[in-house]
Amino acid sequence: MSDVKKIATRESYGNALAELGKEHEDVVVLDADLAAATKTGVFKKAFPERHIDCGIAESNMMGVAAGIATTGKVPFASSFAMFAAGRAFEQVRNSIGYPHLNVKIGATHAGISVGEDGATHQCNEDIALMRTIPGMVVINPSDDVEAKAAVKAAYEHDGPVYLRFGRLAVPVINENEDYKFELGKAITLREGTDVTIIASGLPVSESLSAAEKLAQDGISAEVINIHTIKPLDEEAVIKAAEKTGKIVTVEEHSVIGGLGSAVCDVAAQKTSAKVLKIGIEDVFGESGPAVQLIKKYGLDAESIYEKVKAFVK
Repeated sequence: MSDVKKIATRESYGNALAELGKEHEDVVVLDADLAAATKTGVFKKAFPERHIDCGIAESNMMGVAAGIATTGKVPFASSFAMFAAGRAFEQVRNSIGYPHLNVKIGATHAGISVGEDGATHQCNEDIALMRTIPGMVVINPSDDVEAKAAVKAAYEHDGPVYLRFGRLAVPVINENEDYKFELGKAITLREGTDVTIIASGLPVSESLSAAEKLAQDGISAEVINIHTIKPLDEEAVIKAAEKTGKIVTVEEHSVIGGLGSAVCDVAAQKTSAKVLKIGIEDVFGESGPAVQLIKKYGLDAESIYEKVKAFVK
């Protein structure tokens, strides 16, 4: 896998913003003193007059973004997921969500793969928080191609959008002519008949690798990428349940309130499928190299393979 191209989705975010800025003069980017880390500095270099550094004041930044949205501009408010979804939750809910303003939130450094920054910065609760806000669209792209497409789709969508990006470079898996990004529509990456693995974000590539190992054991695993967690592609979940009868969700997020919970809501109400949730259990993270943390918390291909194999058999 060493020869596979790897790009951090936060890099994709910065590059996509710069491209969007060329096409649309109404795009304004806000940051909270983290332009180098969130990669909005790429946009700032190209369009300094449309980049606003709000300083280390994320809650205020969301209020500024809301005000800008009322003028007809399309603001992208950017910061680490812990600060964008966590620290500024009240302002996102009341100033952006409640009036349903056209604000896009670019949250980088999400999940356990933030690595050495440790538990205080490893936000594994952001999807759960954002899902609860009425009218909020939640997107968790799996690679560079999907992240860039998500930024464009967010701009085209009228209403608040939460975009989740990572710090760690991940394999590019969607670089093909047939790839098409559509809000609320899941993508089947691999056909299977024994079990369906539904993944989002960083674990999508790991789930594909796990499916290949399962095939060697005679287990046919279907792999579905759900990049839009809200609105969820309920039809894809129902079809998967009818096809294989067993669903495994994999996410770099708490097993409480994220992708797994969204899938379980549908599965419990509309199917008889059994569901296994793989993600961060009810614990905080810790400081350490990202790749080692992914393995320790069971989100690497080998761990997914072992858990799915046991679930099927």
